Amino acid sequence: MKEKKAAPRVDVVAKLWGYCHVLRHDGVGYQDYVMQLTYLIFLKMAAEKEILLPPGCSWPELKALNNSLLLEGDEDAEGKKLVKGYQDILRDLAKNSTPLLKEVFTGASSLFSKAVSLRRLIELIDAETWSAMGVDVKGEIYEGLLEKAASEGEKGAGQYFTPRPLIRSIVRCMKPDPAERKDFAISDPACGTGGFLVAAYEWWAKTAREGKVDRALAKRVKESTYFGEEIGVDPRRMAVMNLLLHNVQPSITQGDSIYEDPDPRRFDVVLTNPPSVRRAPTPRRRGTTSSSRRRTSSSTSCST
Repeated sequence: MKEKKAAPRVDVVAKLWGYCHVLRHDGVGYQDYVMQLTYLIFLKMAAEKEILLPPGCSWPELKALNNSLLLEGDEDAEGKKLVKGYQDILRDLAKNSTPLLKEVFTGASSLFSKAVSLRRLIELIDAETWSAMGVDVKGEIYEGLLEKAASEGEKGAGQYFTPRPLIRSIVRCMKPDPAERKDFAISDPACGTGGFLVAAYEWWAKTAREGKVDRALAKRVKESTYFGEEIGVDPRRMAVMNLLLHNVQPSITQGDSIYEDPDPRRFDVVLTNPPSVRRAPTPRRRGTTSSSRRRTSSSTSCST
């Protein structure tokens, strides 16, 4: 019997997006259903990579709970047990995980009110071997959902997604190489879902494959090179998740890099696309001039 091949990226994205439409018909917005899907995909990938999670929070345990229930309707006792069990998993992950996983799941909640919908999605995600698709493909699946959400959302999607061709073009121009010096650091002060940081890492990884990279450098690049700031709770959560899917451990804070005090750290390269969202400026004392730092819809990149 021939081994079943992993579905191409476009097929997986189309399949998951089709289910997004089901969630949207139930009143779940585009930002929310992307998060609901990625929570579950993240749990499945953790199981595939044998990442230790708190007791009762693993994908096999969620799958076992799902398979043990015979759901006849959304309001039956077993259905409520599945919905509650999944919510308990998200809550436990926020309390008893590693620091980065806590950042992903703190404040996370399940929006599933229909147990049959949750069960269907668990079965859909379980049918794929996500880790076998390769790091780049997993990132593309995640970004593919965001891209569709951005293209179909009526407004506001631009704050979560910058077109990948634009990001890659800027990164190729900047050539952010962490091997240049020991404490090389890259920042995106308006990082959204982390597209620039991911692209910077992918550029370095591709370049590194062409030569020899010692373990110390590889460890430093993954653990202490990529920094960001994001004002939105969910976009920041997605950025951390996106980078973790690429085996990168970022440092991404939540805050407003325009109107709040600037980060005292200095970075070798800054890659960013400042959002076009307008906000009332903070009050200024009479006689002062407005700050030159302002939100703009144009792409910006610079090295410092």
